[in-house]
Amino acid sequence: MSGGLLLAIDTAGERCSAAVLRLDDGRVLSALDPVIGRGHAEVLMDTVAEALELAGATWGDIAKLGVGIGPGSFTGIRVAVAAARGFELSLGVPSVGVTTLEAQAEPFWGEAPVLAVHDARRGEVYAALFGRGGAVLAEPQALAPDALAGLAALAPGDLRLVGSGAAIAAERLGLDAAHIASHEGSAPIRALARLAAPRPVAAPPLPLYLRGADAKAQTPAGLRAAASTGPVNS
Repeated sequence: MSGGLLLAIDTAGERCSAAVLRLDDGRVLSALDPVIGRGHAEVLMDTVAEALELAGATWGDIAKLGVGIGPGSFTGIRVAVAAARGFELSLGVPSVGVTTLEAQAEPFWGEAPVLAVHDARRGEVYAALFGRGGAVLAEPQALAPDALAGLAALAPGDLRLVGSGAAIAAERLGLDAAHIASHEGSAPIRALARLAAPRPVAAPPLPLYLRGADAKAQTPAGLRAAASTGPVNS
C-alpha cells in the first residue's frame, strides 16, 4: 500500500485495543477495542490479526507502530510496550509512544480544554490537562483527587472531563455531568493511531509508570516467615 500503514496497540486499561491507519492520508482502516479486563497477553495477537484482516492488510504493509505507554495497569502497559518492541525488531519498523491520557483527550481537543482523568484506585487518579488544540498544560501525574482543583485552575472557564475518573473529577471540582465527555465506539485507539502517525521517531517507547506496582515482592525474611506458618487449608 502506498505510504504504508501504522499499527496502533494499547492494553493499559480494561480493553485490548488495536487499530490500523493509512500513513498517507491518516484514515483509520480498522479499530477494535474489546473489553477483556485481564489477560491482555493472551488476547492481543488475535486482536491485532483481526484488525489487519479488517483493514485488508498484512504484516508486510506495516511501516510504523504506535503504542499506548500508560498510565494505567502496570501489567497491561508492559504487555503492549513489549509487544511493540517485538514487532519493531521482527518487522524492522520504528515505534512511537502515546500516553493513554492523550488518546482519551484527543477527540475533544477542538471544543475546550480537556482534563483527562484515570481512576488509579488506592485513593489516587492519573491526570493530564490539555488546552484547546492539544497544547499540554499539565503532564501526566499521579495525585489525590482533591489536588485536581490545582490542575483545573490552569484552564479557567469551560472544561471537559474525560476518562474513567471523570466522575471523580466532576465531584471534586463541583461540575455537573454536562462537563463529562463520553467516547463513541473505539475513539481512544483511533485517537492513539492519529497521534502516533506524525510523531517523530526517537528511542523505543518506554512504559510510563507513575507509581510502583500494586503487587510487592516479598523479602527473603518475609518468605521464611510465610513458610514457617505451614500450608493453609482452603
